[in-house]
Amino acid sequence: MTRMSQSRPYHHGDLRAALLESAERTLREKGAGSLSLRELAREAGVSHAAPGRHFKDKQALLDALALVGYDRLARALETADEPALPLQPRLTALSRAYLAFATQNPELLALMYARKHEPEAAEQMAAGVDRTVGSFERVIADAQRRGEIIEADPERLTLFTGAALHGIASFTAGGMLDATAALGMTEDLIHHLLHGLRPR
Repeated sequence: MTRMSQSRPYHHGDLRAALLESAERTLREKGAGSLSLRELAREAGVSHAAPGRHFKDKQALLDALALVGYDRLARALETADEPALPLQPRLTALSRAYLAFATQNPELLALMYARKHEPEAAEQMAAGVDRTVGSFERVIADAQRRGEIIEADPERLTLFTGAALHGIASFTAGGMLDATAALGMTEDLIHHLLHGLRPR
């Protein structure tokens, strides 16, 4: 008798998309450690070898998920950005979009920032970082050209901004902050980053 795993058809409307959707659901509900190409194949109703046509191993699947995250975050930031605005409201809108993504997708964000990736994915990962984190750096560099903030290394200033945002996202993921409260403090956060804590 032919085993069930061998009798399942390979053909699928869009197997890669179906695998990624199922993988993201597993990531959110159970964590990256629970991801298995064989289990994803079972859920999709295809042979256990079929996912190999799209992902050579689990790390390739994780890299593909991270790229999905970068694409989604980039779209959110692009939608939120209004270049005509002064720096503070512009940076606030971008930061709120970042925090909304981060608080809704903590597991995916952690995967995006993981250091382990296949060498073949390095160029795409770098492009993903440029479309997301790089957008903050470009906003800061634009503000420097307009004289809105101090002359300093834009990359370093972006790191400070990113560290503050990621810290709030981490507190939210850990249950120390409510997601609504985290989003609600974005304006104050950016105000304090730009103006400091000294009385004026």
